[in-house]
Amino acid sequence: MRMASRIREKLNDTLSPSLLDVIDESRMHNVPKDAETHFKVVIVAQAFDGVGRVERHQMVYRVLKDELAQGVHALSIVSKSPSEWEHEANVPASPPCLGGSKR
Repeated sequence: MRMASRIREKLNDTLSPSLLDVIDESRMHNVPKDAETHFKVVIVAQAFDGVGRVERHQMVYRVLKDELAQGVHALSIVSKSPSEWEHEANVPASPPCLGGSKR
């Protein structure tokens, strides 16, 4: 199973999001083709209601601990409660890579 599919499946099963987008951003970095090492996760879940941003990220990291140990190098997370998403459905663009030979 591809890494993006594993991430999607685990987050769906654990956090039951109303919106989930798993974006493979590896192509924007100095990695081999099809490396699947850099991801952005946009997740809207009731589980985030009343929970601070750091704790939300910790929740996602706990769910994806195996994937982070098995090759996911970078994980950008946009996590919102449904009411926050309704108020501001904004996903910031990822910055360009500044590592490796891209400097």
